[in-house]
Amino acid sequence: MLMAGLKLFLTEKITIVLILLILLVAFALFYFNYPALDIYLEEDGLVEWLTVAGLLAGFFLCLYRFFKLFRRKNWWFLLVNLVLGLLLFTAAGEEISWGQRILGIKSSEYFLKHNAQGETNIHNLVVNGVKINKLVFSTILIAVLGIYLVVLPLLYKFNNAVKKYINNSGVPVPRLYQVISFLLVFAISVLLKHDRNPELLECGAAALFFLIIYNPLNKFIYSRNSISR
Repeated sequence: MLMAGLKLFLTEKITIVLILLILLVAFALFYFNYPALDIYLEEDGLVEWLTVAGLLAGFFLCLYRFFKLFRRKNWWFLLVNLVLGLLLFTAAGEEISWGQRILGIKSSEYFLKHNAQGETNIHNLVVNGVKINKLVFSTILIAVLGIYLVVLPLLYKFNNAVKKYINNSGVPVPRLYQVISFLLVFAISVLLKHDRNPELLECGAAALFFLIIYNPLNKFIYSRNSISR
């Protein structure tokens, strides 16, 4: 995925190859073993657990940087990184319903009544006939990602005031190859004619978001020598 001419770290190369393999396996199963594809994309299946792994990798990296830079960055920088990490941890927990199915925990009456799948999670809640998953995790999330992946890098490049604020806030800025990879994963996952094809998109997005955190355009801001107060 746009590796030619790029100097990537080994972690980036491995992650990109893994994303490609996940997508290729899905299409291979679609054409040659459709029942196996159902298992591949099912709840608590391989793809879902790889999604969780990507989200947790991002969480632990944010946590590591928080403690690494605790006395070397201002409180806002640290807070942004901590909140980002907690959001990734929450997303990982939501992805597996906080281990409910694994541990065999029964949902409370509220979740049985208001959750579309009867599970203990927020993203499948139905409030006044509106699915939270569709409103927040589809419509709003797509808008936020569009701003983050397209608008933010442009502002960072052409507006010095925005660039300074982003750097001082500890916000990782996507590299061009990461943005284009997001678009490719989205397009490829949509081409898979399966009702659980969003699982592929979530898995690829989790891995790519980890890469953005791992090696953003402004990675220098996470150096111990880059001090802000």
